[in-house]
Amino acid sequence: MPTPPSEETVLSWFDELSNWGRWGDDDRLGTLNHLTPQKSAASASLVKEGRTVSCAWDIRTGQQPGATVESQRYMLSTGLGLDQEGRKGLFGAGRAGAAQEYIGMVFHGLDVTHLDSLAHLFWDGKMYNGVSSSQVSDRQGALVHDVLAVKDGVVTRGVLLDIPRLRGTDFLDGDDHVYPEDLEAAEEAAGVKLGPGDVLLLRTGAGFERRQQKKAYNANKPRSGYQAACLPWLHERGIAMIGSDVAQDVTPAGYKTVSMPIHMVGIVAMGLWLIDNCQLEDLAETCAKLSRWEFQFVLAPVRFQGVTGSPVNPLAVF
Repeated sequence: MPTPPSEETVLSWFDELSNWGRWGDDDRLGTLNHLTPQKSAASASLVKEGRTVSCAWDIRTGQQPGATVESQRYMLSTGLGLDQEGRKGLFGAGRAGAAQEYIGMVFHGLDVTHLDSLAHLFWDGKMYNGVSSSQVSDRQGALVHDVLAVKDGVVTRGVLLDIPRLRGTDFLDGDDHVYPEDLEAAEEAAGVKLGPGDVLLLRTGAGFERRQQKKAYNANKPRSGYQAACLPWLHERGIAMIGSDVAQDVTPAGYKTVSMPIHMVGIVAMGLWLIDNCQLEDLAETCAKLSRWEFQFVLAPVRFQGVTGSPVNPLAVF
């Protein structure tokens, strides 16, 4: 196994891999600047069969074993007791009825498939491109770098790198971390090479375990993911966005200060957009069946004003 970079090296990457000012002082897109209209248009050529695969988990509400923060659903009107006083539906008495609900959730965590905006992480009181962390407040949310930066969505080439398949197993053990050498070996096995503007989806097999256990991840259990050593590789390749079936970072990362290097260096220094907790089992099955690990990738966040991310349903189109 390769040697992990020292924490001193990882700390140096806040400067060496920084994209601050690269696309202007007012840049709000970060690594999505690598995604050009030409790249988006070219991804349409990957659609051969019209088959669409979701890369998201169902959002479960109510009490769930192992959930980081339980998502809540409160029914405001239902189809029950429409003929009883005090249980009237949305339209009140009469022949018509309707249902409506209130949904509350914390999507940052280990349960919900979600997009992290560039307002999600700070380092030394700064967000990406030197914006003060004070621009995220309790009353107004994120005044800068909220998820509306990608309100028009993302359409590009997506590539799945399936590391368990490469290893000949169903899932990676918590201490089996993914290094650049693994990414390149998976590229070679899949017959693809990632480049500027691509979205990289990394499968560790955590979704296989999640389905088998029928519960969310154990936050205290060691997890595989991108080792910090992948950061220069992602920077060099010009990757627009990364996703994984975990929350990107290996846990524990093994560093005292930089506890989540992919999140911290990636978001704050590089302006790298992250899609956490993808459901990649269906995608892996489809890729293997078609012998194709590249596809058109489509993602659109909910247009939350001042919010530091969004639940998403990423789509792979073949």
